[in-house]
Amino acid sequence: MTALLSPARPLIRAAAVLLSCAATVPAGLAAAPAAAAPTGPAVYRVAPGASVQAALDAAAPGDVVELAAGRYPGSVTLSTDRVTLRGQGVATVLVPDPADRSACARAGDGVCVTGSSDPQGAPVHTVSGVVVEALAVAGFPRNGVGAAVTDRLTVRGVAAHDNGLQGISVEMSTRTALTDNEARDNGQAGIFVANWYDRKGGALETLGTEVSENRLTGNRIGLQLRRVRGLTVAANLASGNCGGVFVVGDDGVPRAGALTVRDNVVRANNRYCPPNPRLDFVQGTGILLTGTEDVTVAGNQVSDHTGASPMSGGIVLYPSVVGVPNARATVTGNALRDNRPADLADRDPRGTGNTFTGNVCGASEPAGHC
Repeated sequence: MTALLSPARPLIRAAAVLLSCAATVPAGLAAAPAAAAPTGPAVYRVAPGASVQAALDAAAPGDVVELAAGRYPGSVTLSTDRVTLRGQGVATVLVPDPADRSACARAGDGVCVTGSSDPQGAPVHTVSGVVVEALAVAGFPRNGVGAAVTDRLTVRGVAAHDNGLQGISVEMSTRTALTDNEARDNGQAGIFVANWYDRKGGALETLGTEVSENRLTGNRIGLQLRRVRGLTVAANLASGNCGGVFVVGDDGVPRAGALTVRDNVVRANNRYCPPNPRLDFVQGTGILLTGTEDVTVAGNQVSDHTGASPMSGGIVLYPSVVGVPNARATVTGNALRDNRPADLADRDPRGTGNTFTGNVCGASEPAGHC
């Protein structure tokens, strides 16, 4: 019988505890530490066929649930602070299970990291310090990884692909670290960071969220930041999407912005994505700012975009869908080439205080920004 091993305790534990760690238990059950054992972090090792959720339910703050290589049908939920879910890289794959009736599966997500909020969307209980790393989530109807109302969440080394909505979605969360992930061929964004996906309102202050060194390909939008503030997007690759990096705001207060997009490679995002009720068709857009304030776009390499959308171009400023202009954007020190119809395009006639300095490029709208 394939089994879930009991938690591996530190070597200083008593011999009885060490013997317990070497034992196996029936699939789907997590072995409890011996009653006399001192408290401390544990590692729950899970093999294919055993219950990942049972191990997560048994884990205490600081514990690690480690998955062996293999396929794991079903969705999982992390709701305990400072628990780590770790795989063996892309050899560990979470896939949907049609028989799974958990709340996470009914929502259509693969990995759920969820706190709680009141009916107006204000946080009630925040899940803190969770880590999801070194695994793949593929084929879920909604999000590969779906997180909401979290603090200090880390998602790294995750391959999120072929999911119906977002590869990795983080809503109403602070101090998030999304790094070294691959998000490809998802229905909407590869990575999505927002206050809420389905609600308006003022932008969320993320308190220093970082999105860095991710690879985003084949999505509608590589990276979408919507109604958020106070974060950094750095050293990502966005290529082969319909649009590369979108920073999106509206008439909510506080405004979206006060963030930095720097040192990214944004190249050939030329797929065609049809319009939806809130957005024109997307094709050939590198970095787009719409309805934002105080955004810095610096040191990016943006190339090889071509399209006929109103948003097509290398770096584009565009009014939001409700007509809110961009304010005080700083576009500086970027290297742009072969973007059509323009490397730099300010198509936001009501925008105020937006500046273009030190960029290397061939053509701009209006002329003079290169």
